[in-house]
Amino acid sequence: MTMPDSYRKRNTLPSVEDESSAVADEPSLFAKCHKFFAPEGDYAQVKEADLYPYFRPIERNEGTTAIINGQEVVMAGSNNYLGLTSDPRVKAAATRAIEQYGTGCTGSRFLNGTLDLHLELEERLAEFMGKEACVLFSTGYMTNEGVIQGITAKSDILFSDKDNHACIVAGTQVSLADTVRYRHNDLDHLRLLMERVHDDQPDAGKLIVTDGVFSMSGQIAQVPELLKLADEFGAALMLDDAHAVGVIGEGGRGSASCFGLADQVHIITGTFSKSFASLGGFAVGKHDVIEYIRHKASSHVFSASMPPANVATVLKCLDILQEEPERLERLWEISDYMREGFRDAGFDVWTSKAPIIPVVIGDMKTCFQFWKDLLEAGVFVNAVVPPAVPPGQALMRTSYMATHTDEELDYILDAFRRIGRRYGIIGRNGAP
Repeated sequence: MTMPDSYRKRNTLPSVEDESSAVADEPSLFAKCHKFFAPEGDYAQVKEADLYPYFRPIERNEGTTAIINGQEVVMAGSNNYLGLTSDPRVKAAATRAIEQYGTGCTGSRFLNGTLDLHLELEERLAEFMGKEACVLFSTGYMTNEGVIQGITAKSDILFSDKDNHACIVAGTQVSLADTVRYRHNDLDHLRLLMERVHDDQPDAGKLIVTDGVFSMSGQIAQVPELLKLADEFGAALMLDDAHAVGVIGEGGRGSASCFGLADQVHIITGTFSKSFASLGGFAVGKHDVIEYIRHKASSHVFSASMPPANVATVLKCLDILQEEPERLERLWEISDYMREGFRDAGFDVWTSKAPIIPVVIGDMKTCFQFWKDLLEAGVFVNAVVPPAVPPGQALMRTSYMATHTDEELDYILDAFRRIGRRYGIIGRNGAP
């Protein structure tokens, strides 16, 4: 397949002459844009070495395999946890919705953008998650940003884990509340900060917000301890279960469900862009809280609603999740197998407990070289470098689907072993 001109243009470094002419007579606002492309910068050097791993176009997606640069690869870098993006039943449901409702709603939920499908999905999700009510958003990012902005006010305090996803950070930035960030998963630090705030502002509204499953490490939040702190200091607890709903917990009900505590968490959010093979997001909680968010979250009030095909896709995926629990069992089996496989080979996978398994490589250049060698070997993963991870901890973010075959899993492990030995990340005896 021939790459589009737009892709070639984005991935060709400008010449010095082009850069000089671009800078001439331009507002100073754009100086940082041109500096980004400077020949001595990381971006230019990585591009020049053909190691740039981002924005790579996928020409065909078959679930556990894909076509990239005309080559078939095993996909180990997708969030398609249940393996439903190519399921014929899901595609048929999306097609039927387009035939009945058209391709879009062309308006917000407040005005002309509410379909009976939206109401059906909200009712189904509230029931599935064991909550009184649910509100849909057009993306998962908008969900967290909107919920945090909508539920907090100037006199409130937000307590946010330092490793929270960017959409939570965005929510704290647009909120009028003050934000206090605690060290990742360090609940002693959180307690200290909450004590200080409680002494200074005992009557302030307080919200603790954290990823339920952290998207880079695969770690699960310490929900029981978080709930104890929330209860002690009169705070609400919000869990972002983007990588947890449809993945972990009883029947795939998320991180709090792992501990039997879903009914005690005040707000749970999730996305449809992962296990539910679609696009959009949701928040569940008590009726009055959810209705307040529905009327106050700007990203809900002022955004076009989820298109009908997306909603129908989620409904069908929810059906399959509930009717085929063996998918979750297979996903957990695969996660354990790969985690132990990487550890036995000598790789550092941190403390992952989910289908997200980070494989630590080290410095950024080696990480990019490792990524390219994996791609050429027929394995696609995601290269993650600072500041998304600590310096010296650049990694391959691998993630798995319930539909991966044993042969595909062994192929991934074999490629990692060979390339890991090539770069001296692991020894031939399986030691780091």
